[in-house]
Amino acid sequence: MEKIRQKNLPAEERRNVTVEAVIDLAATTNPSDITTAAIAKHMKLTQGALFRHFPNKEAIWQAVMKWVAERLMSRIEKAAEGLDSPLEAMQAMFLAHIAFVSEHPGAPRMLFGELQGAKATQAKSLARALLKQYAELLNELIKTAKSRGELPHELDNQAAATLFIGTIQGLVMQSLISGDMDQMRRDAPGVFAIYRRGIACTGTAKRDE
Repeated sequence: MEKIRQKNLPAEERRNVTVEAVIDLAATTNPSDITTAAIAKHMKLTQGALFRHFPNKEAIWQAVMKWVAERLMSRIEKAAEGLDSPLEAMQAMFLAHIAFVSEHPGAPRMLFGELQGAKATQAKSLARALLKQYAELLNELIKTAKSRGELPHELDNQAAATLFIGTIQGLVMQSLISGDMDQMRRDAPGVFAIYRRGIACTGTAKRDE
């Protein structure tokens, strides 16, 4: 019955199901080892059926990166929406990002895999664009926090944004290594509190030197 249902999916839904299948596989498999045969098997389809919606594997990977970028940015932007304090918005984004990864552990593995690859692919360009968009959003929040006195004017905006993203990546990597994705959710509030104190005290530390 499942196989019949999959065959009758509309084209756009089939593409989305394929993307989700790749992310599911990436949660337990090195992304570079995922073949189109493995994807088709996971979906209970033939490779021929898979290629009716994607011309090649690169097109699938491109669709995966687009899916990750759109959903992650939507999640963090929605989390920050309506919060007057920039720092509270950053905390909401931090926790929303961790929640997204906890729900889709294959997503960061696909992202890291593309960024670490030597080849210049469209999927890699999308991954880089995601990080750039993310950093720009953080930079605007940090600027606003400075203007409102929540953060010291001496704070390096780019360094603070880089540390924010890097802190999340560190939590993700530790959870992937340990195999305990729920550990991220437990650790995230305390880790963000340390990050927040660190960027808030930057100006004081410089004046004391």
